[in-house]
This record gives sequence, structure tokens and C-alpha cells, in this order.
Amino acid sequence: MRSFTFTINISYTLFLQHYAGAASNMVVLTDAGLKLQLPAIRLRGFLTHAGITGKFRVMVNKDNKFETIERL
Repeated sequence: MRSFTFTINISYTLFLQHYAGAASNMVVLTDAGLKLQLPAIRLRGFLTHAGITGKFRVMVNKDNKFETIERL
């Protein structure tokens, strides 16, 4: 499996717009400078009243399909 790390800082209100259907996917810039597209629903478990902040690692399989995400 491959992993990608990225930092995100998104407000509660802005994330809810994505999750509610304004955009079902989010694009983040990895620490290596690659753009990574993720379904917004994958980040929902990390949402607090302050939004989503912190450093994360995404694991993908050999076909570049999402496997897991974790906060670092």
C-alpha cells in the first residue's frame, strides 16, 4: 500500500457545504506536492465544532483506491 500525508485546516461551515452536496469531493495538497482527491465523507469522522484541522495520512491500495485515513 502507498500512503500520502497532508495537512488540512477547514472550518465547520465550509466542510458542511462540501458534505451537504455542494461538492462531494475534496482536493488536498500532499506534503510531496501531489493533488489528492478524497470523498468528503471520508473526513466526516474528524469533524469537530472547530472544523477539521491537523495532519493526516491516507493509505491507498495498488489500484490507488482509498483504504484508510488517520490523524497523525
